[in-house]
Amino acid sequence: MSKIKPTKIKIEASSVCQLKCPSCPTASGKTRPTLGWGFLTLEHFQQVVDENPWVSHVELSNYGEILLNPNLLEILEYAYRRGVTLSARNGVNLNNVKAEVLDGLAKYRLRHMTCSIDGASQSTYIQYRVGGNFDRVIENIRTLNTFKQIHRTRYPHLRWQFVVFGHNEHEIPLARAMADELGMEFKPKLNWDPLKSPIRNEEYVRRELGVASRDEFRQTHGRDYASLSCTSLWTSPQINWDGQVLGCARNFWGTFGGNVFEDGVDAGINSEGIQYARDMLQGRRAARDDIPCSTCDIYTDMRENGRWLVAPVQRTLAGRARYALKSTGVPRALRGLTNRA
Repeated sequence: MSKIKPTKIKIEASSVCQLKCPSCPTASGKTRPTLGWGFLTLEHFQQVVDENPWVSHVELSNYGEILLNPNLLEILEYAYRRGVTLSARNGVNLNNVKAEVLDGLAKYRLRHMTCSIDGASQSTYIQYRVGGNFDRVIENIRTLNTFKQIHRTRYPHLRWQFVVFGHNEHEIPLARAMADELGMEFKPKLNWDPLKSPIRNEEYVRRELGVASRDEFRQTHGRDYASLSCTSLWTSPQINWDGQVLGCARNFWGTFGGNVFEDGVDAGINSEGIQYARDMLQGRRAARDDIPCSTCDIYTDMRENGRWLVAPVQRTLAGRARYALKSTGVPRALRGLTNRA
């Protein structure tokens, strides 16, 4: 077993979400027993930044809506002042956000924000994003773009993530055109649950995504659609808003013990349990009941088919090593200058 010291970590800024998306474990309450219901505090964020100068980037989004965190603006500013870049690649729904926070996203150079928008009209959008308002989301994006112009920045880079269902596949062209008009990258994505509004035109979806289902992806690529998320145990370990170590963004049913706010980030992401899990995912150790990965369907698929993460981990770590080499010896204050463009 080996320890890691990645330059990137993930800390959930909010496990709270206001929408009721049918397939989401947050909406159904399944995340509550482990993740709880709360927000990352400014004090805890400051602690992580101050105690871990090797951390240069933090991903803030996971199972909740980070824009609901009342401390978000202060977190953005503190990270900016300390030369730590932030992102929300896992996604936001962008339904409820104050203008000053939208301003802060641009002013303090949030690097990347994925916007979950599964439709190009209100009637289609709310079939999955239950409780959401499509027009308000689009208006918030326009407002954010205005702030980007005011602050003369290209950040945050915006991605329109479109989870494909049977009820919305016909709006992919319109959504793509809207994304282009808004200066957003457009990214269609397969649904987690094939039984929830199953796709109707497989050939069309296959042309758009390369495959028409997660099963087809597995057959074509020899791995689970989301298996690369497991590499975050090496490159960017997931931490809950309350300091519990989750390992990856998928895990909401168990922890690896300890708490980074009490024991430190280095100890938390290098506990015996999470080091054991890294070996499990590479086929070097047997499953163990106290390791959250043991009950994950992605790991189950790996074990049943011998599709271990050896090669993906090696490729990912090689890429991270090249990035770290470029950053070695560069103070945070100087690294942070690249966040001000």
